[in-house]
Amino acid sequence: MLKSGEKGAVLQRDKKTYAIVPHVPAGVVTPDYLEKVAAVAKKHGIAALKITSAARIALVGIKEEDIDAIWKDLGASPGAAVGLCVRSIKICPGTTFCQLGQQDSLSLGLELDKRYHGYKLPSKFKIGVSGCINQCAENCIKDLGFYGMKKGWTVTVGGHGGAKPRLAQKLAEGLTTEEALELADKVIRFYENSETKKRLGDFIEQIGFETFKKEILG
Repeated sequence: MLKSGEKGAVLQRDKKTYAIVPHVPAGVVTPDYLEKVAAVAKKHGIAALKITSAARIALVGIKEEDIDAIWKDLGASPGAAVGLCVRSIKICPGTTFCQLGQQDSLSLGLELDKRYHGYKLPSKFKIGVSGCINQCAENCIKDLGFYGMKKGWTVTVGGHGGAKPRLAQKLAEGLTTEEALELADKVIRFYENSETKKRLGDFIEQIGFETFKKEILG
């Protein structure tokens, strides 16, 4: 039996079957991709397809012996659905598709995805990128969040859900896209090099937000 995450497969509740979650940057797909997923699901008798909260399509109810063949047929790379890493970069439609967008969340989010998806860190880590203050990417419960305002990006840190949820705190505002990417790198590098095993928000609670802010912003 595979461990959860091995071969990109997640063991299901029945302890017999698996789900796989192909990586879909920004949740943007083409008709060809959807047709391929549907064809693979039909070919292998996959029980269900589920749109995940990270805007990916999970293929659920797979036998262990079919996993390799399904990945080969899909021709896709796994999404980082489990493990101590950057699991997902959730991205709203932004100025590309939404009339409320103030900043181009797709461009920023795709660049963050390219740099950090699957990146190993002390604990699981989620990123949200929203084009406006409505924060449809749920920035308030993301370890690292970006939302657009007329004068640039606002950056938040330390949010998470779970049994003891924590709201993210504002780290900086009025940033250009390049400045936002630079700040993201500083946050991730500092967290990566810490000795903690806590989620980022809990780590911030431990050392104090002002201390964290000073380490990041100088």
